[in-house]
Amino acid sequence: MSETRPAVSVLMPVYNGMPYLPEAVAAVQAQRDCAFECVVVNDGSEDGTAAYLDQIAREDPRFRVFHAPHGGIVAALNLGLTHVRADWIARMDADDQCAPDRLARQARFLQAHPEIGLVAARVAYDGDAERNRGFALYVDWSNELCEPEMIWLNRFVESPLVHPSVMFRRDCVARFGGYRDGAFPEDYELWLRWLDAGVKMSKLPEVLVSWREREDRLTRVHERYTDLAFYRAKALYLQRFLSRHLKNKPRPIWVWGAGRTTRKRAKMLEENGLTIASYIDINPKKIGQTIDEKPVVAPAAIPEPARCFVLAYVGSRGAREQIAAFLEEKGFRAGRDYLLAA
Repeated sequence: MSETRPAVSVLMPVYNGMPYLPEAVAAVQAQRDCAFECVVVNDGSEDGTAAYLDQIAREDPRFRVFHAPHGGIVAALNLGLTHVRADWIARMDADDQCAPDRLARQARFLQAHPEIGLVAARVAYDGDAERNRGFALYVDWSNELCEPEMIWLNRFVESPLVHPSVMFRRDCVARFGGYRDGAFPEDYELWLRWLDAGVKMSKLPEVLVSWREREDRLTRVHERYTDLAFYRAKALYLQRFLSRHLKNKPRPIWVWGAGRTTRKRAKMLEENGLTIASYIDINPKKIGQTIDEKPVVAPAAIPEPARCFVLAYVGSRGAREQIAAFLEEKGFRAGRDYLLAA
């Protein structure tokens, strides 16, 4: 490889990547107007991945391949982080594709905005949107969140960033740590941890990555990506935010939603040290009841913003927007007086 230090390091973990890996490699090789290296970690693949990568590395010195025993995606990502040489690190999955100007666009953005620690891009959903409607709707929702404030405000709804679309500063890894292994989604936990530390994140409005949906994708088959795992990760960082936010101006926390699922999620907050004062619900059968020793009230009974902080745990996307509009009409402001955390 040239002695010139690359501007961007592409970090690509792969496990049994054939037959999609050649397309991903070709997409990286097609990048223009940006000096880059591609650090590929072969996570103990048992198909033809190892031989294919070795051949690519011989033909293209921009590709640096590291073989490791199968240890999972977190181990592969962290191994790759020890080998990257650039200050800007772009994630790429071995079954996705990206536009030929992806690296250049994101690198220019980080160069022009030193206050931003991570920049993502909008993604195209490459899958059966009818069969996998939930994933397709998630992509649409994520693509709406481009400004740092919108990413920050919606971080407890779902993961606001699609992992293989991000580019971040290596300095963030040095200061706040890399990927953690545990019973939680490694990327979402990273975003929450960095946001909690004050890292600003943005998203380019262009669609620069094609995100392939597969039945065997880790997010579908591994227990670290279950709904329960996501909510456990949320609860820890939500508790941290609320504890800091309400420290100087204490207000009781009111949770919007009194259903069984919502109460389980609220319970996680209590396990992390918060106290829930009341539930809010629109179901007339629940209003007026006491559930888990907490009164259930109608939205009209919500006190003024100075007297409570509302946490909306309702999962329906349409309901979230209605709740936000209702609270804004009553003088509540997102991030200050309420949060959506479905």
